[in-house]
Amino acid sequence: MPVLPDPVGLIRAETLMRRAIEVARTTPPGDVPVGAIIIDPSGRELAAATNRREADGDPTAHAELLAIRRAARLHGDGWRLSHCSLVVTLEPCTMCAGALLDARVGEVIFGAFEPKTGACGSVLDVLRPPGVSRWPDVRGGVLGGECAELMTNFFDRVR
Repeated sequence: MPVLPDPVGLIRAETLMRRAIEVARTTPPGDVPVGAIIIDPSGRELAAATNRREADGDPTAHAELLAIRRAARLHGDGWRLSHCSLVVTLEPCTMCAGALLDARVGEVIFGAFEPKTGACGSVLDVLRPPGVSRWPDVRGGVLGGECAELMTNFFDRVR
């Protein structure tokens, strides 16, 4: 059987999302299980982080922000993460989407859509504001069912 091309990078996106799911499973108890990784243009993982709002007592300790901070220290282009990919199990909120724009992340891949606070197309689309000339590529819903299950299982336990 011939190998079919992957013209839109779905195999890559799913592989990276599986890693983000693995990271999400290490979220400290009491925090919403979200995992984020940042990959540089060569495919090297620069950072992995989970939500730590409860663990750190910090409302900004979202997985995406923690990963951005770690990756920026390693990437070698100051604070710019140009051409890097952020992969996260849950659609970023407004705060995180703004930080992704500011860090100039080149690609955002997310798993579960967030119908209450999603800022990458569900409720708002912070990543495509008017007047901005460079937007990241965005792919949502990658392994969305598996990612949503992390959330469902967590909220079933805490409610």
